[in-house]
Amino acid sequence: MKFLPFLLFSVLFFITAFSSSAQIEEEFDSIADNVLFTKEMNGAVFIHSHGWGIEYRMGFNQTVSKKLIFEADLLEMKDAKQIKSINPFFTNTKSYFYGKLNAVYITRLGAGYQHILNRKPYFGGVELRLLYSGGVSVAFAKPVYLEIIKLDAGSYRYITVTERYDPDSHFPDNIYGRAPFTKGFNRLKPYPGIYAKTGLSIEFGTINQKPKLVEVGAAIDIFAKPVPIMAFKDTDQFFLTLYVCFGLGKRYN
Repeated sequence: MKFLPFLLFSVLFFITAFSSSAQIEEEFDSIADNVLFTKEMNGAVFIHSHGWGIEYRMGFNQTVSKKLIFEADLLEMKDAKQIKSINPFFTNTKSYFYGKLNAVYITRLGAGYQHILNRKPYFGGVELRLLYSGGVSVAFAKPVYLEIIKLDAGSYRYITVTERYDPDSHFPDNIYGRAPFTKGFNRLKPYPGIYAKTGLSIEFGTINQKPKLVEVGAAIDIFAKPVPIMAFKDTDQFFLTLYVCFGLGKRYN
């Protein structure tokens, strides 16, 4: 749980930073600022225990304290055991992750509900909101390509060629480094699944129409088939992550 202290520190840091900036914002007319808006949308970036991602969410008031939400996520999923490596026998080599078969990206599309635990005072403050959501998720596995060192039979000189990583023939002494990032996108393989998420959203700021939020929570993605990320280990079918999210939004009617 090494990620937990960093998660708590990040939340405190961003709440302090946003609260300080809110003090210099121009306050809106008090009547307009206290209108009960029925719709909300926000965009956010988040870091989680195995990578990072972006999120877009829309909300529609069902009652004064309950909101129906729709969300879409795009995130990277790393393996906890992947470690950067470099070939020490050649100069100007590039770093890579030894044993990594695929780079995995996950898309989520779902819906849920958000419940207000305490309403923010008209003069500003903090509003706590509990949310839970779920829906479909699809993992896309992009094969890893590497620059491989080979001896050219004609010139008897070492050359590099780009090949898809093969754990049976590629080793630390003949891997020069990673191939360009775009290599392998034409061979994406989808893995359909479902996800569930729960979190605590902390909304603050003095302007009701422009909410600022920090959210902490947990999510689980479950796929119909195991998604291969690393060689030399069992493939994963379940991905449980903790996350912290930082977002800006807009309320309107």
